[in-house]
Amino acid sequence: MTKTSPPSPPSPPRTPQVPLSRAARRNLLLLADGLRTPAEYTGPLLGSSARPWLRRVPYVLAFAAVAALLPVTIQVLNDVYGMTNGVAALLATAQTAPLLLAVTRPLEAWWIVFAAALIGAVALMRAPGTPEESWPWTPPLIVGYLLLMVALGVRERHRTLVAVWLMTGLAGLVFELISSERTDGTPVVLFLVSGAVLLLTGALREQREAQRRLTAQESISEAERGRRTLLEERARIARELHDMVAHHMSVITVQADSAPYRIEGLPEAAREEFAAIAAGARESLGEMRRLLTVLRSDGTDGELAPQPGLSRLQQLVEATVRAGVPAELSLAVDPAVVPQAVDLSAYRITQEALANVVRHAPGAVTRVSVSSIGEDLVVLVVNGPADSPRSPLESTGTGHGLVGMRERVRLTGGTLDTGPLPDGGFRVAARLPMATPATPEDAE
Repeated sequence: MTKTSPPSPPSPPRTPQVPLSRAARRNLLLLADGLRTPAEYTGPLLGSSARPWLRRVPYVLAFAAVAALLPVTIQVLNDVYGMTNGVAALLATAQTAPLLLAVTRPLEAWWIVFAAALIGAVALMRAPGTPEESWPWTPPLIVGYLLLMVALGVRERHRTLVAVWLMTGLAGLVFELISSERTDGTPVVLFLVSGAVLLLTGALREQREAQRRLTAQESISEAERGRRTLLEERARIARELHDMVAHHMSVITVQADSAPYRIEGLPEAAREEFAAIAAGARESLGEMRRLLTVLRSDGTDGELAPQPGLSRLQQLVEATVRAGVPAELSLAVDPAVVPQAVDLSAYRITQEALANVVRHAPGAVTRVSVSSIGEDLVVLVVNGPADSPRSPLESTGTGHGLVGMRERVRLTGGTLDTGPLPDGGFRVAARLPMATPATPEDAE
């Protein structure tokens, strides 16, 4: 009797893996692309600097490097390695002059220097002084190559820097395999030091790019905050205008509805006209309420308190005094004769001006003056410098409060003048027409 072995458990499914050759080929293609694709920006190094002398520094350094390395390289190749004058001058020029090109196109300069270094290493194999000296890289070549690495690191992408570093190591490895008895460790030294230089300069470039992006993002955020402040102030003005216009429309509706009962002997056509006026006023009120619902769709509750005006300026000034700002009020106009829109705008402008004093100049002596010149209402808020023993609540301002003031003045067709004073204080002057400006329809 034969025994049957139990069935083996099924093997777990294998997860598909990318072949190593395919991944390696993809990485090689990326490195090759980095070697033949320079950075998009082709301007000079430090070309975006705001200081003119700083923009000239790369040219000065490149010229000084070429002026110092070119004669030294010729002398070393001629005297130390025993090469002829013509060949030494040709190789030295090809290995050092591209440093001038590195100011604007470091990758192209590296290709020239790298090719000249390979040709020079092959030529040095037949030079009589090579067995006793450094090979395949000469000391002047190493110095110029490291300077070129600085230009590459502050300009090119990470992919390009890695490819240049690997090409440097690969060239040294090839010469080590060709003639290991001639090499004295210079390929390893150049490989390690060039990698350190590329790593350091690349990190500095990334930090600079991050700082630039952060500055740009802060500018965008500041613009967005200003735009949001403008929209919020306009929405607030629209809500306040609704409250004012709704009051007058309600009065029109009541008067039109009650006219047939208050006036005896009205003809039927007049009664129908009054009914049409009342219906139109009610429809306008309904449209305004629907618009207000959209403006208040942010979840905030509507303002149920009456809108403030010039009659409440004294309370506003007293609250400012309690906040630590010595302020005084001069009200030389009767609030009852000021139109409601101008009345509200004058109050809001004064409120924002006093709030700015509390935030930016605590303890400053402040004077608020409201008067009339002809048919214009003039609001003047002037404060002195901040009280020295106290520090401001906010050291810098965004100017968003002035945005609301300008919107208030634009609403009434007036003018606004703001700015610092010679003594360190600040001045806010608004001129608001109390007469309704004429429109083209009125002129017709």
